[in-house]
Formats: sequence, C-alpha cells, structure tokens
Amino acid sequence: MTNDEKLIQVKGLKKYYNKGKIKALDGIDIDVNKGDVMVVIGPSGSGKSTFLRSLNLLEIPTEGQIVFDGTDITAQKVDLNLHRQKMGMVFQHFNLFPHKTVLQNLMLAPVMVKKADAKKAEEKARALLARVGLEDRANTYPAQLSGGQKQRVAIVRALCMEPEVMLFDEPTSALDPEMVGEVLDVMKQLARDGMTMVTVTHEMGFAREVGNRVVFMDGGKIVEQGTPEDIFERPQSERLRDFLSKVL
Repeated sequence: MTNDEKLIQVKGLKKYYNKGKIKALDGIDIDVNKGDVMVVIGPSGSGKSTFLRSLNLLEIPTEGQIVFDGTDITAQKVDLNLHRQKMGMVFQHFNLFPHKTVLQNLMLAPVMVKKADAKKAEEKARALLARVGLEDRANTYPAQLSGGQKQRVAIVRALCMEPEVMLFDEPTSALDPEMVGEVLDVMKQLARDGMTMVTVTHEMGFAREVGNRVVFMDGGKIVEQGTPEDIFERPQSERLRDFLSKVL
C-alpha cells in the first residue's frame, strides 16, 4: 500500500548536454511516496533512464533539486554514499563480479560498506536467494547462470543492503523473452511486499498490472502521469495515444 509520506521529491530537474543543445531532462517535478510502484514509460530517448539515474546522482543534474528522505542530495557536502546505500539499483546488465560466487557477490557490499556481521549477512543473503527460487545457486559463479537467474541475483544483491527504494532501469531488456517472466515475478512480489519502486520498462503488462502510478515521458518532460487505468484506458494527449498505439 502506498501512503502520502514523500520519500523522494524531484523539483525542476534538468539535465542538458552539449552546452544545452540536448535537453535530456527539461524540468521534471514529481514526488515518489513510500510504497509507490512508479512505472516510467516512453519512447527511446525520452529521458526515462536519465531521470532514473539522476535519482541517485549517477547522472549529475544540470539544475534542480532531489530531496531523498528529507535531505537535498544535490546539495554540496552531502554524504552521497550514505544515501546511495538506501537506494537499490538494478541495471539492464547484471554487473556481477565473475570471479566471485553468487553468495560472495551478495555479501560483499553489506560486509564491506555497511560493516555487517558476515554470518548475519550470509543468513540474509541465503534467505533472499530462497525468496527468488535460487537457494541452490549460492556457491555457483555468474557464468553458470542464465540471464534471468543473473538478474534475480542482481535484485537480491540490491535487497541485501535493505534499501528504502528500488530503482530498476529496464531490468528485462537484455533478457531472452522466456526469461523475462521470472524477473517480473520477483518484482511483482516486491511490490506486493510494499517495497517502494521506480521502474523504467518497456513491459506494458507490468506497468498495467503492478504499477500504482504510471509516468509517460517524451522529450525530457513528463507528458502525462496517473493510475494505470488513466494512462492506458483514458490517455489525454495525442502523443501518449500515438505511443500506446505502437506498443500495445
């Protein structure tokens, strides 16, 4: 369930490249409430991934403010690493360490960054692996996993840090079609468990079924946002209607 407690507030966010000629983000204002499952859709090049990556400052904004958990993380002298620990990030490509086992990949950040007790970190990692159906893969290496399994491990790795929000940047786009479902199932379960999520995806079925808010971006701007019913059944703008006619 979502509530009205704001977890992330984005105000006037702009990201310009090439001396302002390319406006990847051109004035984004949006709040993410605790428990929100926000799904960001739109054509390629619309600014979706730039927006998502700006939320934890993997992209440094040209202008604007991002307030996370009451702290303006775009301000000078903010301990960004501290805030990034509370934001789980899952990319298109899994970025697992190939020379470490699944379990070692999962334990690395909690033990090294959060100074967690190794035994407790291992227990948590094994419990989360069981949640995504991979408890028998703890001692295997990434090369021995399918793409869908790697992405599930990448999700677990983010969860091991006990984040307050999960950011997903097109998490299924690099997968073979038959593996997409197993990753979306894990994300659906997270949503049901109340995890706050912001997901950039081309999976319209997921947006429709799981999101409580859908945001349509084009040209670096938010064109429309609303419930899945608003966006998919009652689109207001010609641009959104045109987009949906091509993807549905």
